[in-house]
Amino acid sequence: MTDRYASFVQSGAGRALVKRLGLPDPPRLRRHRPGDPLLPGPALLGAATGGRLAEPVGTLLAAAGIELRDPAAGTDATERFGALVYDATGITDSTGLRQLYDFFHPAARSVTPSGRVVVLGTPPAECDTPREATAQRALEGLTRSIGKEFGRGVTAQLVYVTADGDAGTNTSLEATLRFLLSGRSAYVSGQVIRIGAGTATAPADWDRPLAGQVVLVTGAARGIGAALARVLARDGAQVVALDIPAAGDALAGVANEIGGSAVQLDLTGPDAPTRLADHLAARQGRVDVVVHNAGITRDKTLGRMDADRWDQVIDVNLASQERINDELLARELIPAGGRIVSVSSIAGIAGNRGQTNYATSKAGVIGLVDSLAPALRGRGISVNAVAPGFIETRLTARIPLVIREAGRRMNSMAQGGLPVDVAETIGWLSWPASGAVSGNVVRVCGQSLLGA
Repeated sequence: MTDRYASFVQSGAGRALVKRLGLPDPPRLRRHRPGDPLLPGPALLGAATGGRLAEPVGTLLAAAGIELRDPAAGTDATERFGALVYDATGITDSTGLRQLYDFFHPAARSVTPSGRVVVLGTPPAECDTPREATAQRALEGLTRSIGKEFGRGVTAQLVYVTADGDAGTNTSLEATLRFLLSGRSAYVSGQVIRIGAGTATAPADWDRPLAGQVVLVTGAARGIGAALARVLARDGAQVVALDIPAAGDALAGVANEIGGSAVQLDLTGPDAPTRLADHLAARQGRVDVVVHNAGITRDKTLGRMDADRWDQVIDVNLASQERINDELLARELIPAGGRIVSVSSIAGIAGNRGQTNYATSKAGVIGLVDSLAPALRGRGISVNAVAPGFIETRLTARIPLVIREAGRRMNSMAQGGLPVDVAETIGWLSWPASGAVSGNVVRVCGQSLLGA
């Protein structure tokens, strides 16, 4: 689906009109292309007094080929930065928050278009004192505001990193920074990501972080699911693409394109979990990553909705995920180091008129993450979700024009996202290196105003 307004804005006449009338100005986003550097310019790396992460992060970034600048050494006023990275773990009370201003104020106008801002903190629940927890919670307001202020495709994120870390924590911190600083995170902004302790394995090649992994993608025939299959295969995964029999031709096309395998199966069938588990056991022997992407909408206001519409959406979008997880986990087909990633929606966070069934199912997916993540931590299996906002698909193309335009513009990027944006985020959560990232719900919405 083409965003004609965004295309017009990129023209000379369009830019002049946008500036004159103060209209939304969708930037051209930097998206990942294999072989691209992580950043288009150097990173300015700063730290609060007593910060515990600046040194290891500096080592990680330098090893990733990023040029680093130290604000204490002074910088050229004309220099532009691909990223601002700040270690705020040393801030232990509200007076220390002034250090944020001292770092970001002089650098705020020096970030390149589609640059990145990442703030590192300590989870408030792990802080030693109420004052420290208060100061660390304040970081969320900073990063979300930066995401709305800086514009030009610049994203801003807060990453809480446990102080009780291990080698897995450091590996997952590197994986997270590689995702957030790169073009893979083009439509992710204003997010809070939590990294705990856990098992994580760095890849031999960061360009193929899923090499050797068997990944199941449901709803893979088209849209976000097809983009998922392509991105995961690009990153080295052996993809098992699943969809309903009615989508068999499209599914086969995707599987053939990526060199994966196709499974035609209705996930709501009473024997679907057993049939799927039998297939994976016989063909692959295991499944390292399960991506629950299959989903449907059956929209009506609650007072006009028949029971079938309610039941179908809950069954496909939520209950089928639970049944599949139960079967695969019971048969130990998801090994230690495995990943479960579910697709939720901002509708599950903010609600949506005419979608009580859909919003209920997608909020349930968040509940699934909240409950399963701690339960599976001991087995070394991570559980996360992504919550897409307005993504340009055949489904959003059917939305009435005025509502569609509002969905596109009501975010910090002033545009809709692409299926690849959701796929890249799920890809990162699927990496073996992301094992200490668990229990997160990451919005892929361009920092939408809905639910903010």
